[in-house]
Amino acid sequence: MSTPSRREANRRDRRDAIVAVARRSFLENGYAATTMSSIAAELGGSKGTLWSYFPGKEELFAAVLHDATETYHAGLAQLLDTGGPLEEKLMRFSHDLLRKVTSPDAIALHRLVAAESSRFPKMGAIFQELAPLYTRNLLARFLEVAMERGRLRRADAQLAARALIMLTLSGCHQQMIWGNGQSPTPEQVDADVAFAVDCFLRAYAPEAEAPSQGRSH
Repeated sequence: MSTPSRREANRRDRRDAIVAVARRSFLENGYAATTMSSIAAELGGSKGTLWSYFPGKEELFAAVLHDATETYHAGLAQLLDTGGPLEEKLMRFSHDLLRKVTSPDAIALHRLVAAESSRFPKMGAIFQELAPLYTRNLLARFLEVAMERGRLRRADAQLAARALIMLTLSGCHQQMIWGNGQSPTPEQVDADVAFAVDCFLRAYAPEAEAPSQGRSH
């Protein structure tokens, strides 16, 4: 490995170590109680070194979120970019989403943002942009194509994406957010996903297929 490459690798390793410490501190101590000074002290370096990687706590929080969601979002993008039956795609999307957001770290992060975003609105905006909004935009682009191809009825793709996501999260995810700390069983996940996708496809079926009372066929 050349000297520049070694320096780059060392810098990446150092950055990853900073983000790991920050992630743990945010989840265990909260956003307000986590400071650049406390992170620098735990790392055993100076604040100047820390600031050379991240100019402030907001940027560090964004890095934590990016690292936590990058692989997941890449997997979703790949799933939605490949061919296959629409229902199967939506089932897999909803299953992956529900598994992701009911992980212990995701639940802890959700509670952190809900508790502290009123005092730190920028933190809430960062979370919204890098997590739920990013996911919704990925899904909306996929649904837009499905609508153009006549596989779903024409509608606002952003609202349709929001509908599927909210349906998916309306069961065991809500139970975990509001007090039940146990991770859902595979059967619970499957049931929530099946319910969400069934409701969604009934609501957004192409006009000729949509169930309707009193409509002549």
